[in-house]
Amino acid sequence: EHLFSEKFTCPVDNISFSEIEPRTFSFNSPHGACPKCAGLGYLRKVDEELIINPNLSILEGAILPWARTIESNTWSWRTLETVAAENKIDLNKSFGELPESHKKNILWGDNENLYSVKGPNRFGRIVSWDTTFEGVIPGLERRYQETESDFVRGEIEKFMRIDICDQCQGSRLKKEALSVTVGENTIAQISEYSINQFFPWLKKLNTENDQTLSEREKQIAKSILKELILRVQFLVDVGLDYLTISRSANTLAGGEAQRIRLASQIGSGLSGVLYVLDEPSIGLHQRDNNRLITTLKKLRDIQNTVIVVEHDRDMILESDYIFDFGPGAGEHGGKIIAQGTPSQIEKSAQSQTGKYLSGKKKVEIKTIAHDKPSQDFSENQTLTVFGASQHNLKKIDVSFPLGKFICVTGVSGSGKSTLVHEIIYKAVASHFFCTKTKAGKHEGISGVEFLDKVVLVDQSPIGRTPRSNPATYTGAFTYIRDLFSKTVDARIKGYKPGRFSFNVKGGRCEACEGEGQVKIEMQFLPDVYVDCEVCQGKRYNAEALEIHYRDKNIADVLSMTVDEALQFFQNVPTIKNKLETIYDVGLGYIRLGQPAPTLSGGEAQRVKLATELSKKATGKTLYILDEPTTGLHFADIERLLFILKRLVLSGNTVIIIEHNMDVIKNCDWIIDLGPEGGDSGGKLIAQGTPNQISKVKTSYTGQFLAKNL
Repeated sequence: EHLFSEKFTCPVDNISFSEIEPRTFSFNSPHGACPKCAGLGYLRKVDEELIINPNLSILEGAILPWARTIESNTWSWRTLETVAAENKIDLNKSFGELPESHKKNILWGDNENLYSVKGPNRFGRIVSWDTTFEGVIPGLERRYQETESDFVRGEIEKFMRIDICDQCQGSRLKKEALSVTVGENTIAQISEYSINQFFPWLKKLNTENDQTLSEREKQIAKSILKELILRVQFLVDVGLDYLTISRSANTLAGGEAQRIRLASQIGSGLSGVLYVLDEPSIGLHQRDNNRLITTLKKLRDIQNTVIVVEHDRDMILESDYIFDFGPGAGEHGGKIIAQGTPSQIEKSAQSQTGKYLSGKKKVEIKTIAHDKPSQDFSENQTLTVFGASQHNLKKIDVSFPLGKFICVTGVSGSGKSTLVHEIIYKAVASHFFCTKTKAGKHEGISGVEFLDKVVLVDQSPIGRTPRSNPATYTGAFTYIRDLFSKTVDARIKGYKPGRFSFNVKGGRCEACEGEGQVKIEMQFLPDVYVDCEVCQGKRYNAEALEIHYRDKNIADVLSMTVDEALQFFQNVPTIKNKLETIYDVGLGYIRLGQPAPTLSGGEAQRVKLATELSKKATGKTLYILDEPTTGLHFADIERLLFILKRLVLSGNTVIIIEHNMDVIKNCDWIIDLGPEGGDSGGKLIAQGTPNQISKVKTSYTGQFLAKNL
């Protein structure tokens, strides 16, 4: 007698599977997600190395998360003192010298014994409390799980590391989903393919001679494969063939995310649609730019209209019609200076863009004669990384000559950000700032002794809330508040600088708590922000707004553009110096009080650069910038290059990741990675001066550089 079942069950091994359906293979569904990591593929765990300074005693603050509790005499600290006394743990001995049993007791706790903790309550009476000792690590992990505060969660994350989930090994899926294979490959293995690997694998599956699928399976998969091949082709066309299928959306650059959305739109095959794209060429090498332009033309050819906001020379020249706005930025712009075909714009006498397109003007930096390097770097003074092998880097040795303007180039996904951000910045930062952040895989780094500081100027926001703005970030607002507090009216009323801050009680509008806006919760719709009815969006109360400096109150000053403020404060050196650096990086059009969330990534990056420029130069600083030309016109690029060259002429070293040929041809040294993106990249293709790189036939950067020199 045999027992048969219509369900996926095995009476021998006593296991059963639920019915296999699409959601079984989704880590976003409880039906497919790994139960241990909830489909994330990783777990956050408290790292012992990040919470302990072995050179300090516990009383000196060896336990970093608890360093403040020593002074505040909290119940947590009293508990630790009691545990130490009963277990004879020396709190004055450096943590690294303690016996392993004592370290384990402190870090992992003691749930077997009860400790009687005594101390004064809030009324001053001595009370006793019997408790077990949770331990530092379990305590942090419990608080991380229980808290609803983003701030507390962020603070605890500083002491945590990310480990691959030991149950799903990072695949994010249940074992049931990983038991299904196509040609001996699980969905997790296929998801690790780059688009470059996935595309030929799909095509092979779709051929008649391929034996991976049975005839019946081929019939079922026929329409699915056709659609898959079509959609993957679009990703290749927009220059994203180096991405892996499993790449998380939050790790994508802005340009990559935009091109993925573009690929999905091409796949829809719609016509009669108006597409609006904001700088789709961001992050693209010149080689990939041509494929993107071809893709946009395909959209146009199926009866769509494509409007692109762009500064890329090739994109502008390949367009059908151009609207050139100007003549300046901010208050000085907003007019159409010229419109027409590319050839018409090139002939326009009024258009700055036309002059750069026609070659009448070029982005070039003349030598600044009156500036001399503050220190003379010899040829052997280099910052050298040995055996860089993080992500797709192929164990390369790279030398960066110090006191130079260096461009790191290569096609998208070739390993530029990994080398510069993950290895160089983190390794040098950990040396100077004693951070616990681990640098990417490399065998060693030399030359750090020739530097005294490293500064990363990236495109992350200068603040997450409207409370942060260019004036507060650069420090100019501190001097502005001081100036208002020294006016006659302010001194008569006894107002201090804090009275003119919208972040603290006193001068701010309490109805909106200095936000200038009030949030209206819309339940199932996104929250709406409206101007505060009390202060009309000015952020301050009536008393603070009564104080004037040269007929302007504090709200009027925050509403000024940098250009206007420079004129207004031209006789106040402390404020003028701060504002001049913002103007120098091409941000004269932004307002002093412009909320941080409204600034683009490129603008935020230049505000950070302005802040660094306003600080006293050391002449031995390493500056790292990632695509600083994002969102910049040819004229603005020239201004930015002038500033970066000034930094180098002062003895500093500037490393930038860049695709813009106008910038690359003006740098002192190029490090070109490639040859392709993803697994086919990560090699050092060439390094040298722009002239030397332009002669390297195997370098894509060199090929395009030769046309521009």
